[in-house]
Amino acid sequence: MSHLLSRLTKAAAVLLALTAPAAAADDYPTRPVRLIIPFPPGGSNDVVGRLVAQQLSIKLGQTVFVDNRGGAGGTIGTEACANAAPDGYTLCIISIAHAVNPWLHKLSYDPIKSFTPISIFATGPNVLVIHPSLPVASVKELIALAKQKPGELNYASAGVGSFQNLGGELFKLMAGVNIVHVPYKGGGPAMQDVISGHVKIMFSSLVQTTPFIQSGQLKALGTGGAKRSPVLPDVPTIAEAGVPGYVADNWWGIAAPAGLPAPIVEKVYAASQASLNTPELKGAFDREGASVLVMSTAAFADYIKKEIAKWERVTKEAKMAVQ
Repeated sequence: MSHLLSRLTKAAAVLLALTAPAAAADDYPTRPVRLIIPFPPGGSNDVVGRLVAQQLSIKLGQTVFVDNRGGAGGTIGTEACANAAPDGYTLCIISIAHAVNPWLHKLSYDPIKSFTPISIFATGPNVLVIHPSLPVASVKELIALAKQKPGELNYASAGVGSFQNLGGELFKLMAGVNIVHVPYKGGGPAMQDVISGHVKIMFSSLVQTTPFIQSGQLKALGTGGAKRSPVLPDVPTIAEAGVPGYVADNWWGIAAPAGLPAPIVEKVYAASQASLNTPELKGAFDREGASVLVMSTAAFADYIKKEIAKWERVTKEAKMAVQ
């Protein structure tokens, strides 16, 4: 009898282990969910993250609150996500920085193994902007000025390895110019210094920059997509304006710590996709020059691996290094 009871107890334990994740997913979420944005307020990750958090709050029926954890090119906030419990109550925004940081930082986490990719949201090109006081009116004129004054012009970025930095270094390589990189602790602080004229150039995200272009505080010389942006249809691409082949696109997605139970992955993925289909989020992305991108969780995981491989080449050719 005792042997039978022991077997029944073990069977019940196995059954409980198998059904627990499903039960957790049925109830999830029962409390507020934290969405880590691994950059300070004001940059494109913050803009996208807050838009997403607002819609996920509605779709999940629980508050999704933003936790900005900036620093070290996004690695501090990303590390906090990797080290969190895989229970669905800590999510994080990942972007192109996630694919670049392995080549620039000594990481305490693995960019693939430490995370559960859930959903990509959108992709968007960069835009080359200048302070209106810089005496150029086109990409070709900027290149000519940079060649006349090598090492005298500066461009701002959210930090080494940021999307702005990648776009700037790619421009320097392809245009054959020497423009000095000035890294900041986030896209917001960098943008403010360009608006104030302390630094004259920035290769920023359309998501972050469009309002300042429309207000006249910054002047757009070119966009980094393969084709012109519908948000700035009169602004040529950087490729057609003087740097053939230039393309720089950012992307944003959501991930969780490794080991997130599949039923919760599916629930967050479904909420993410429903959010992308709302007029509010679609309209916001359209206004900011970003395009909604839909793919499965498996496809997103493959996408991240390809991005990591691609940006390894760029960072090494540009000899990028954390200062």
